[in-house]
Amino acid sequence: MVVPLEMGWRHLLFENWPVDPAVMDAHLPDGLDPDVYDGSAWLSVVPFTNVAVRPKGLPEPLGIRLPELNLRTYVTRDGVPSVYFFSLDAQGIASVLGARVFHHLPYYYARISLEWADGRVRFSSRRRHPGARPVHYEGTYWPTGEPFSAPDDPFGNFLVERYRFYTQAQDGSIRYTDVDHDPWTLYPAAAEIETNTLLAAHGFAEPDPDPVYYYSPGLDVVAARSATVSETRLADSSPCAPLKS
Repeated sequence: MVVPLEMGWRHLLFENWPVDPAVMDAHLPDGLDPDVYDGSAWLSVVPFTNVAVRPKGLPEPLGIRLPELNLRTYVTRDGVPSVYFFSLDAQGIASVLGARVFHHLPYYYARISLEWADGRVRFSSRRRHPGARPVHYEGTYWPTGEPFSAPDDPFGNFLVERYRFYTQAQDGSIRYTDVDHDPWTLYPAAAEIETNTLLAAHGFAEPDPDPVYYYSPGLDVVAARSATVSETRLADSSPCAPLKS
């Protein structure tokens, strides 16, 4: 990232499937390894909305919401548990172009709506990015049960208590960003997902088991500048190849 950013993440659904670690490994750039819980790698779809996105230290803007849809997995590098983003679909052409050009993030322009009513979130996204595979995701989700602190739950802690994320830039380089935030509060969740072509668009077969759902009302985040992983630390990698052989 060009400058550190402050933002809020709100109304998040974590929709999570177990995946064979060998399958996940084939979809990751060299230098990153799948992180495993209960013998499986995990693939997650995360719809939510951004609020108050701004350079660190500037006053909080009012009334601006930028809904987003992410496809992510969980990785380690040098023993650090992290997130790897396959894609980030977002509303707003200017914000998507800025994220791709200046922050080297795999953002795609999409038409997205998020509405909160009667304790439920209605989310709809259609990717409209030129030259990209089309993606359609649509559904409703809501919290159930009692809230809990993610660090107190082994699986919740595995999914969300991560303070670094990786992406692969358009030039094939691997970049990382450190983030800072309070511990997550999660709820058990239910969802009615009518359409989800995001996984197939990124080369994943539809998982057999039903997903595990968690909801979070959100938290505030500070994201540091992004940096490129040193080529000397990736001496055995093939950065131009999107998948391992």
